[in-house]
Amino acid sequence: MGNLKLNQDGVHLEGISEFLSPLYVSEIRSRKDSLLFLRSEKNVTLNARNSQGQLTGQLTVGSEAVEAQCQRLQVRSRDGGRLLFTADEEEIVMTTEKFTVTGSEGAVFGHSVETPLIQARVSDDLKLESPTRTLTMEAPRGVEVSTAEGTLKVSGRKDLQLQSTEGEILLDASTIQLGSLPLGIYTASSAQASQDQDIYEVCVCPSGKIYLSPAESSSTCQAMSNICLWS
Repeated sequence: MGNLKLNQDGVHLEGISEFLSPLYVSEIRSRKDSLLFLRSEKNVTLNARNSQGQLTGQLTVGSEAVEAQCQRLQVRSRDGGRLLFTADEEEIVMTTEKFTVTGSEGAVFGHSVETPLIQARVSDDLKLESPTRTLTMEAPRGVEVSTAEGTLKVSGRKDLQLQSTEGEILLDASTIQLGSLPLGIYTASSAQASQDQDIYEVCVCPSGKIYLSPAESSSTCQAMSNICLWS
């Protein structure tokens, strides 16, 4: 039969073999010192069926995509003992210690993300962004945002709101600066106040708005200040 040999342990094919009809076997393997190649002009499809002949799994390698059809897709470690990735109709689970995204556009999630830690690589910036909607971070025991070195910046085009329903808001730092606060008019001349005044008093309106007022021997904060009336 040329390249086809029939032995007690099975059928041995030497060289390149071509099949024009389906091939049904229990095992296909190459020699210990050779690679196994499956080639086709269109695609290569591997089917798995049960005892009733029903299709239980399919792997198709085509020119444009690799498709797997099964109840659950699993990827294991080299020794086969550790499960690294699994996917089914309900969820996708990754059990690796680290999940790295190296694309220039980052990762895009259409829905919520649940994770204990989001961390950038060493010497890289971490950016969480929602271009057109709201970015929300929630946790039953608290949310911690910290930076070991450098500056932590939180900015917004409109309002930036800090709210605690039952606890308190604590600002703990050696220096706390509130820039661009409005200046209330207490003296007869606002120009004189801006030229001669070096010390200001921080005033709080009934609405909670903060403004500056020239410091005097007594408080210069006024509930009827023009800042409070227009807040």
